[in-house]
Amino acid sequence: MRIGILGLGRIGAFHAETLAGLDVVESLVVSDPFTDAAKAAAERFGAQVADSPEAVLAAGVDGVVIAAATDAHPALILAAAEAGVPVFCEKPVARAMAEGVEVLKAVEDSAVPIQIGYNRRFDAGFVAARAAVRTGELGTLHTVRSTTLDPAPPPAAYVAASGGIFRDCSVHDFDIIRWVTGREVTEVYAVGGNRGADYIKAAGDADTTGAVLTLDDGTIAVVSNSRHNARGYDVRMEIHGFRDSIAVGLEDKLPLRSVEPGVTFPAGTPHDFFMDRFAAAYRAELTAFTEVVAGSLPSPCTVADALEAGWIAEACTLSLHEHRPVTVQEIRQG
Repeated sequence: MRIGILGLGRIGAFHAETLAGLDVVESLVVSDPFTDAAKAAAERFGAQVADSPEAVLAAGVDGVVIAAATDAHPALILAAAEAGVPVFCEKPVARAMAEGVEVLKAVEDSAVPIQIGYNRRFDAGFVAARAAVRTGELGTLHTVRSTTLDPAPPPAAYVAASGGIFRDCSVHDFDIIRWVTGREVTEVYAVGGNRGADYIKAAGDADTTGAVLTLDDGTIAVVSNSRHNARGYDVRMEIHGFRDSIAVGLEDKLPLRSVEPGVTFPAGTPHDFFMDRFAAAYRAELTAFTEVVAGSLPSPCTVADALEAGWIAEACTLSLHEHRPVTVQEIRQG
């Protein structure tokens, strides 16, 4: 099949490399406002360069991957859907939830499949955790702990435009908690602090946060995030039930060291980058998209799915700023 790629920054170039390595993908058509990025992809992967998103959609592509800047996501999703081209779009659907809701309204009756990029749904550990929950082998859940710790903060320009740590980082935890447990979040209470880069505080954001989520069956989920984790990129989940407890991410590249006498775990070089930690998941995610394009798989993460994680992020942002519990229903009602 022939796949278009809109946006060739860090993640777009990574997706181009992944797609070029899939047997089912015969050719790529790429576009980026920075022509050098497009030319580099063309030279590296034998891709065709188009001078605009419209040209990509008109180039006979079977599907399109949107890895452009967040502000461009809504218009590009709608343009692809109108052209009848299946869409893979990196999260979020839109910077503001109101705009995301408008996208959902515009596409909810469309036959064109749209997949939003929440890659943890394709990580082997999280897939196994979901299966353990769904089969009942853990028994009734009582506690979930989800962690995302970055090795270093993103640049100041990114922080200023990201919408905050809950919207650009924690949202991955919120999505995977929903996906693994099969439950919805009803209420949140969030806290945050600034112990590192001054520009994060200047942007009105926190560099380290914690959130307690109450799920609709009474399960408690605790989410921990930070922009500062010198040992590496740390993504983990613990799931505790009345019959058993399991963990995702306890492997030799875990960026954590034990100080227990005689313990040598973890023994490997710590993960230091999200593309390292989730390389296999990204490949599985885009492989799934080719199946969506072929019509053999429904979207594994719809626009509606993505917006649910977004509502939780909005609730946590408000909770942090107002120092109080916030229900997700309050946020939905505006």
